[in-house]
Order: sequence, then C-alpha cells, then structure tokens
Amino acid sequence: MANTLVLDFERPIVELEKRIEELKSFAKERNLDLSEEIDNLQNRSERLKREIYSNLTSWQRIELVRHPQRPTAEELIELIFDDFYELHGDRLYGDDPALIGGIALLNGEPVTVIAPQKGRDTKENLERNFGLPHPEGYRKAIRLMKQAEKFNRPVITLVDVVGAYPGIEAEERGQGPAIAEAITVMGALRVPTIAVITGEGGSGGALALAMGNRVLMLENAYYSVISPESASIILYKNDDFAKEAAEKLKIGSQDLLEMKIIDEIIPEPLGGAHKDRVSMGRFIKEALERNMNILKGLPQEKLVSARYERFRAFGKVKEDKL
Repeated sequence: MANTLVLDFERPIVELEKRIEELKSFAKERNLDLSEEIDNLQNRSERLKREIYSNLTSWQRIELVRHPQRPTAEELIELIFDDFYELHGDRLYGDDPALIGGIALLNGEPVTVIAPQKGRDTKENLERNFGLPHPEGYRKAIRLMKQAEKFNRPVITLVDVVGAYPGIEAEERGQGPAIAEAITVMGALRVPTIAVITGEGGSGGALALAMGNRVLMLENAYYSVISPESASIILYKNDDFAKEAAEKLKIGSQDLLEMKIIDEIIPEPLGGAHKDRVSMGRFIKEALERNMNILKGLPQEKLVSARYERFRAFGKVKEDKL
C-alpha cells in the first residue's frame, strides 16, 4: 500500500529521497557511475530521518498516529495472532462493527482478542462508524471477557479509539453504563489481561478496554482523558491551541511511562508503524509474549489484586502544612 500522505515535518526527507531517485535515473540514462554520490545522499537521508523522528513534538506524534495508512486492528491481529475467529453480537441489541473481538492463538495458546476497528477508506469508515463503538460494542466486549474467564483464556485488547460514540442513540441505549460495566468487568477478571494502546487512546472509550494487568503502548501512540482539540475548545473556546494542549497534557508514551500509567513502550519502525507493518506486528507480538510470561504464573487472586493496586496507585497528592 503506497504512503500518499506526507506530513509537514517529513517534507525535507521526501525532497531528499526525490533527489536520490532523480540521480539514480540520470545515472542510468547517461550510463554514469554516480554510486558514491548516491551513497552519500542515502546516508544523509538516513541521518535526517533519525534526527527528525527522534525529536518529534507531541503534536507531530499525534499526526503520525492519525496517519490514514497506520495499521488497523484487523491488520495487526492478522500479523500477531494465528487462527483468529471473530465472534459477533452483544446478545441484547445487535452487533457493533466498530469493535471486533474473538478467539485466537498466541504461540499456540488460546486468547481472547478485543479491539476497536477503524475503516481504511470513507466507505469502510462509515460501515465501522469511524471506529467509535456504540454501547452494544462494549457489551460485546463484556460478553467476550466473561467468556474468556469461563474458559480460562487471557484477554488481550488492542486500543485505538478516539472515544466512544457520542450520539443521542448511543446515550439512549446506555453508553455510560456500558462503559462503566466494561471497566468493572475487565478490572475484576480472574485471568491475565494485557492492553496495548496502538494508536489513539481517548477518554472512557479507551479506558473501558485498558484495565490490564499490564498496559503497553506503541511509541507514537497517545493515551488521554481528552483529545488535544477538545481540551483546546474547553479552555480557549476553539481548537487553535491543540498543539499547545498536546504538550501540556503529557499524553505521550514517554511521559506516561515516567508517571507509571503504562508499563512498557513498544518501539515503532523508523517513521511510524505504517512504514513497516510486518515489523510492527513482530514488535507487538514479542512484547505480548514477554508480558504474558510474567502473568501466566500468577494465581487468580493475585491477578485481580495486582490489577486493583496498579490502578489505585495512579496520581499523587502532596499536602503542605500551613
């Protein structure tokens, strides 16, 4: 799949790569040996890439995470797991295509996988409701979590959702209670749970699927109670200050690791996950295997108590004596 979108901060890289291709074409047409010049430019291109991608601002990382070619949940599931079998419906209202889930094998061991699913183009985005789950999506997740506990299967969630669907019909069908129940159920599961923030992790829509014993996060992903645009609108009555809000919210992987909101950062291929899907899938799989080995030997009671203690430890209060 061709990467057609070029972000502003990537333009110097693209221009240099264009010069390299033009030089290669010129050397071939004129039958000239320009290998030394081409090698020098390629080395310069690699240095430029590393310089740019290792010094991204919070907003630039958000731009990468929103890249239209970033791997979707379905693509990552295919790369990470074997024999994924999707299950449908919440047994109450219907099926929500914005959230997928089912049974798969991770190194031959059965697991339950749950993930919001965005579309790849406009048609698919409309079918998937732009990856914004309805209440029946969260109730489907709850059903699959309970089923996983019944059959002693670990639960793995891949979280890339800007938030739950905010429409009136979603509220009429119980969006708030569905999210609250998902948080409660996942928090109390007596099986290992691992959440991976793969892209956007927004508000309660993400937290409902992220109550893991271990919470991992891709290098350029973000995880926040609110999007930078929404924070800017609340604070400044418009979204003109979204870039500033992104910095102040501390929603990037490194900040969240330092605050112990997440447990591990999974590196992305140079330039973002969309540059090399196969490597990205391998990196996530290796992280899942490593963390599953940590959890699978723990007693059920310890899994629940450790999860509870993990989330209760969030935040610090400092009191000064007058």
